[in-house]
Amino acid sequence: MNRTFHRRAFLLTAAIAATFSSVPAGAETADEFVARINREFADFWLEGNAAAWTQATYITPDTQLLNARAMERWLEKFGTAVEQSKAYAGKPMSPATERALRLLVLNTTAPAPDDPAKRAELATLLAGMEAKYGSAKYCPEGPESCRDEVQLLEVMRTSRDHAALLDAWTGWHDAARPLRADYQRYATLANEGARSLGYADLGAMWRSGYDMPADDFTKEAARLFAQVEPLYRELHCYARDRLARKYGEDKVPAGKPIPAHLLGNMWAQQWDAVYDLLEPYPGVSRLDLDKALVDQGYDAVRMTKSAETFYRSIGFPALPQMFWERSMLTQPRDRDVQCHASAWHMDGKQDVRIKQCVRPTYEELTTLYHELGHIYYYLWYPQQPYLFQQGAHDGFHEAVGDTVNLSMTPAYLAKIGLVPEATQSREAVINQQMKMALEKIAFLPFGKVIDEWRWKVFSGEVTPANYNASWWALRERYQGIAPPVARTEADFDPGAKYHVPGNVPYTRYFLSFILQFQFHRALCDAAGFEGPLYECSIYGNEEAGRKFGAMLAKGSSQPWQDTLEELTGTREMDASAIMEYFAPLRGWLEEQNQGRQCGW
Repeated sequence: MNRTFHRRAFLLTAAIAATFSSVPAGAETADEFVARINREFADFWLEGNAAAWTQATYITPDTQLLNARAMERWLEKFGTAVEQSKAYAGKPMSPATERALRLLVLNTTAPAPDDPAKRAELATLLAGMEAKYGSAKYCPEGPESCRDEVQLLEVMRTSRDHAALLDAWTGWHDAARPLRADYQRYATLANEGARSLGYADLGAMWRSGYDMPADDFTKEAARLFAQVEPLYRELHCYARDRLARKYGEDKVPAGKPIPAHLLGNMWAQQWDAVYDLLEPYPGVSRLDLDKALVDQGYDAVRMTKSAETFYRSIGFPALPQMFWERSMLTQPRDRDVQCHASAWHMDGKQDVRIKQCVRPTYEELTTLYHELGHIYYYLWYPQQPYLFQQGAHDGFHEAVGDTVNLSMTPAYLAKIGLVPEATQSREAVINQQMKMALEKIAFLPFGKVIDEWRWKVFSGEVTPANYNASWWALRERYQGIAPPVARTEADFDPGAKYHVPGNVPYTRYFLSFILQFQFHRALCDAAGFEGPLYECSIYGNEEAGRKFGAMLAKGSSQPWQDTLEELTGTREMDASAIMEYFAPLRGWLEEQNQGRQCGW
């Protein structure tokens, strides 16, 4: 997703640094050590996040420097805490302390080598890559022609002109080339840091955050994708046929991957923007929600309040006043900012914020509902100590808001006055399911590709000599997508997606797209809903909200399997709810695709 959330702090004040150095390793019991780390990490959380927030919302060389220095101090003190924690191996401790010590080691996505110069270099690289991405522009004819990410994304979303789409796609991907050398060096340094913590490489460290061995998690991700791949392939076959009708079979040939610039999204990660080209029954229940938002005077604040109202309807609290005072909900005109939507927990308490360049579109509205899912997760678990203030696993954090998105049914949208009430015919149901599948099902292979590529980079299976070729090989294998123009190793197309230079693990999004349907089914059961899963909305149901909130309040204080079981009754992530939800569409697609040359 073009979304993320932030919870890490990076800065230690001098007083806190002194506290770290004044307690010799092993001078405390394990329980005392973890209690101290929780206090101290919580104390510097706000200051480090302030540096990161300032750079993200005001990109200058000065804010980049401040964030890099803050990150450098965090990496140093994180390393100190991890080193001290080794003294407690095999010592008596409570189960909570044992879990906290394991999570401590996983408390960064970019561990630094135990060398001050390399630590400083890594911090500078991380801040620099994020700044380069945030300030990148495509300027084909000089400064007057420059367009940033937001403007180019709008071209991808709205244009149906092949040349314009190709120009925007190529311009943004070419703008990522300067990130290649930085990323190569980052991978080397972060790998060295991961090995110093006892992991084979950084990818193995990331995969170890799921309460199972890293290799077992690799198999688990493959199992989950295998559950949904048949539906994706049916959707791909149908979409390719419709795109060929629009752009010509010479540009979209049967039996071949779809060119990546024709699916309404810069990364071909979700296809709902080209719903007008793929609509099964033209005009049936077609609702211009973008126009409705504009006509009804929705601005960034009103859209955010709409999302808040949903959460409050299920018994969640009102957002703190400081949320409204400190969030960045619109794009400033006077400076560079990082516009990709993100939710921030600044202090581990009530200072929660969203950073998003909101426009009055339905896509932005659903993004706000998603980001408030992060915000409410933050607001449910402040009673947990620092090391447990995160999702049961990172896919849980991403799934919360998207679970609520599934309740934004036509009946719900009618209830809040965005669409008229209407009887749902079979044709209307297929249209609605198609729109949803272009967002949810189209995303699944992309959600798997990004980290699979990075895991291979970190393990050494993919080398800098074939960064780009390997990227496109994976995208073809899983997505059936190909670049619209020839790409070489002078390019760095993975860097055109924020989460790569931004160092944000991406498997969380893949898992969230599985879990959100699993959560939705469990919450609909709790609400006593009877009927097809795709018609369920938990809006206004406080019993469903009670079960939801109970899950969020646990944070990461117990294995995710326990948390999942308490909500859903099962200890295993399972995509069967997706297949249940989309059963009408899958049957329809299978009928439509008979006789077509599917696959690639």
